[in-house]
Amino acid sequence: MIKNVYTVGQVNSYIKNMFTQDFMMNRIYVKGEVSNCKYHTSGHIYFTLKDESGALTAVMFAGNRKGLTFPMKNGDNVIVLGSISVYERDGKYQLYAKEIILDGAGVLYQKFEALKKELEEMGMFAEEYKQPIPKYIKTLGIVTAPTGAAIRDIQNISKRRNPYVQTVLYPALVQGEGAVASIVNGIHALEQLKVDVIIVGRGGGSIEDLWAFNEEAVARAIFECSIPIISAVGHETDTTIADFVADLRAPTPSAAAELAVYDWQELAQQLLSVKMELNRGMSDKLEQTEERLKMYERQLKLLTPQNRLNDKRQYAIDLEEKLHLYMQQKLREKKHQMELYAGQLEGMSPVKKLSQGYSYVSDETGKALSDVTKVKKDDKIIVHMLNGKVNATVTETEVFSWENKNRH
Repeated sequence: MIKNVYTVGQVNSYIKNMFTQDFMMNRIYVKGEVSNCKYHTSGHIYFTLKDESGALTAVMFAGNRKGLTFPMKNGDNVIVLGSISVYERDGKYQLYAKEIILDGAGVLYQKFEALKKELEEMGMFAEEYKQPIPKYIKTLGIVTAPTGAAIRDIQNISKRRNPYVQTVLYPALVQGEGAVASIVNGIHALEQLKVDVIIVGRGGGSIEDLWAFNEEAVARAIFECSIPIISAVGHETDTTIADFVADLRAPTPSAAAELAVYDWQELAQQLLSVKMELNRGMSDKLEQTEERLKMYERQLKLLTPQNRLNDKRQYAIDLEEKLHLYMQQKLREKKHQMELYAGQLEGMSPVKKLSQGYSYVSDETGKALSDVTKVKKDDKIIVHMLNGKVNATVTETEVFSWENKNRH
């Protein structure tokens, strides 16, 4: 009779328990190349880790997806933190992943992204903390390696653009052990010298070569520096933490020199243009002022006492002429009116009436008689004619109407 016979499930359970009790299997780092990577609709990720000597099945459950900070794909070299256990149903052991990071450069990239996020949340990239770069400088500080293309490019361009700008080089290590401390010391030293602008940079390279410019100590030295800093790390496609913290980022060391040092010939041309513009403006202003003075002179001449007296004198003459003309006109009007009155008076003159054969009758006192009823028989009357008078006595009166008489 066969003793100690176990079921498949018992064996798988026993083996799983062995893995569970093994401390190393509960927290283990495994590196390899990703293959058979599948993102399940449930959110789980199934994949295989392989190297030249074997393969290991792995899974990352949806609840642990926060431990994956990049889009994993086939061919990625990764390091997986997790535990190894047995899936009892199939009797297969597999790696249960909790964290996955890229191997090699990928690890540096993740460190770069983590520090970038941390410093950004602290506000070290904020625009309000960035200092303006002075337009015209006298001294330029440079933190870079004393040999290499970066320092040559910066010095050549600075000299070409403005030979009067003094360049001060702090020869720093920009790669490898001690580079971070060297760069930080360079920034502090140039700050103590009170240069106008500092360029911090180096030539291009791999992320490992540029890593010193991704360290927090360098970022803080740039952020806390009272002198404006231009970062010039690598080529146009290279970006470091120093670029985000610096007051201005230049794509290359040559571009940094262009941004820091003004072109004195261009400035001289601008000054010449400004001088010409000022001369034109002054000339125009002088002409306007002279014309205004001439106008004031003419006005002053017109306002002299003699001119004012002449004006008043002429005004008085004009008034005298107007008064003379007015008086003549009034005299003519009055003369004409008198002639009219004289004609009317002549027409009404008794003498003229008498000369026409008319006469008038008065009583003895000379009072004119015009009503026959006022005269009676035997009254003394006087008949006045043109050349004398007749004394008469009334013998008879007769009352009648000349109009009725003329009709008969």
